[in-house]
Amino acid sequence: SAQIADLQQKLLDADNGDRAKQRWDSIATILEAKCALKYLLGELVSSKVQESKLQSGLQQSQASCSDVQKMLMEERNHIAEMEAEFQNQILVQEQQHQEKVNHSSWKFG
Repeated sequence: SAQIADLQQKLLDADNGDRAKQRWDSIATILEAKCALKYLLGELVSSKVQESKLQSGLQQSQASCSDVQKMLMEERNHIAEMEAEFQNQILVQEQQHQEKVNHSSWKFG
């Protein structure tokens, strides 16, 4: 039944396409041509408005993406700074520990 419904929908779509073509082919008067032109201009305006909205949305998305990338870079830099500081602290503690060990062995040696 799903296949039948799909085929029926395809037939309706094809029929509608044929009807639209027949309508355009059957324009015979200036009044019909004016109506068709008015319809086409309305569709053009609608398409331009939709394009403008989509373009605006794209620009907003690009700006948001840029902001997120900037924040990510700042966080990576911050993490790198923290890692360097941590490594420096480890080195200082190792040196202090080594000095204590050397001092203790020299004192007790």
